[in-house]
Amino acid sequence: MVKKRLNFTADPWLFGICGTLVFLGVIMLASVSASFSLERYGTTFYFLNHQILFGLLPGLLLGGILFFLPRETIRALSIPAFLFSLFLCLMVFIPFVGIEAGGAHRWIHVGGFTFQPSELLKLGFILYLAAWLSAKIKKSKKKPEPDSAKTKNLATSFLTAGDGSLVSFLLIMGGIGAILIAQPDVGTLGVIWIIGGIMYFTAHTPLWHTITLALAALGSLISLIHIAPYRLSRLAVFLDPSLDPLGQGYHVKQALIGIGSGGIVGAGLGLSAQKFGLLPEPMSDSIFAVIAEETGFIGACFLVLLFAALCWRVMVLAQRMEDRFAKIACIGIVSWLCVQAFINMGAITGILPLTGIPLPFVSYGGSALLTEILGLGILLNLTKR
Repeated sequence: MVKKRLNFTADPWLFGICGTLVFLGVIMLASVSASFSLERYGTTFYFLNHQILFGLLPGLLLGGILFFLPRETIRALSIPAFLFSLFLCLMVFIPFVGIEAGGAHRWIHVGGFTFQPSELLKLGFILYLAAWLSAKIKKSKKKPEPDSAKTKNLATSFLTAGDGSLVSFLLIMGGIGAILIAQPDVGTLGVIWIIGGIMYFTAHTPLWHTITLALAALGSLISLIHIAPYRLSRLAVFLDPSLDPLGQGYHVKQALIGIGSGGIVGAGLGLSAQKFGLLPEPMSDSIFAVIAEETGFIGACFLVLLFAALCWRVMVLAQRMEDRFAKIACIGIVSWLCVQAFINMGAITGILPLTGIPLPFVSYGGSALLTEILGLGILLNLTKR
């Protein structure tokens, strides 16, 4: 008699895509940062070493642990992870712990290590929302509502649906929004709002809930513009870069010059000219423009196709899943990574307004890379066959 064994190996296609993204991110950062490291620290590997020591290595270690954890354990850790990330986001306002830079409180410094808690908040929010929505779906299926009760509770059904509570979701988003606006980190808030909307919609909630969320997001955006008028100027410059040719318009113009200078095959790794004092933030927000200049149209398209392949493969695997938590969590994680990549590349190419959102796996920042690899570890775990 042959015993059947469960296959706990990761999906090979998804594993290959994730590994390629992480590997290319390290290679491209090494190419972009070498000259800056040599100029400031006398070595070409300072920024690369920092990215590896504080982002890649701990990410691989912790991501590997998450990969082997039982699915039930990951679900049980969703609420503590979310609360812990919120707690860290509040610590940025504590003196001698939080770090202020450019009028923003976004970092904490403990034991010689600097961390941006809002990066971890993205992952914690995704896991919590997946657990919450899957529990709502399970509860609604166990207790179907009779027709008589439906007609009797029309007022209640306007606020709460069987698949999930719209009011509760808005309260959660309101709490997160208050913390991030106080920092301020509106870019992260926008990413979290988009991720939450996608997850909420894929949980088979009523369509009018999604429409309500979209209107609430629009109203919040208008309010934020009214509070800080500089956000309106960003939108105006996006529509007409000539309004601020030495500011935000300059940023986009130099990025487009770099992308165009790359041609089809690029100038070669490390040979970008725009990154030397012409292009703002070449290692973080604008790194896609440097990649396009050094690797050309072919390299830029390959990176875009990698994110598209990541989205496609996860959606294919999620469609086959019966576990609601795993399905919603996988959709949330891949939405986070791909939406953030699209926003970054869209802003640099002039398709979207500038937001300061980093490019996943590529932009310099240990906090972001660490959290993104943790997300990949969970993603590979939940998609095991």
